[in-house]
Amino acid sequence: MLPVMVADMDAGRRPRQARSLDLLVGRKLEYVRLGHAVVLSFSGSCQVLIETLTHLDGPAGRVAIEPGENPSDILATLLGDVVREARALDHGELELVFRSGARLVVCVDADFESWAVAGPDGFLVVCLARGEIAVWGDGTS
Repeated sequence: MLPVMVADMDAGRRPRQARSLDLLVGRKLEYVRLGHAVVLSFSGSCQVLIETLTHLDGPAGRVAIEPGENPSDILATLLGDVVREARALDHGELELVFRSGARLVVCVDADFESWAVAGPDGFLVVCLARGEIAVWGDGTS
């Protein structure tokens, strides 16, 4: 089966509905790699790549995380936690809610790709500039 790309070309002109990313639900966060891009690696060969400002709402309140040379290591507090909900919100933000109650929201960048979710069998969801969402594969694995 060939990969399929679905992109909303009118993203800036009309609201979109949140898109569920069920392939992350029930997955345990196994490691976090910090740098110019933050990588969250989950059980079941799933990864989230973050390349823009992110907010973590947890027991310590709201913490801003920005990839770069000295990113915050606060995401390490999520190691071992399991995703309860995962979705792309109406304007393209990525939201991950964990069993602990922590909530991670990846913001949208006006000029660059903000985040990506990769799963098994080549499934890929990318938040393009201005929140446009592109999807390759079907994510049913």
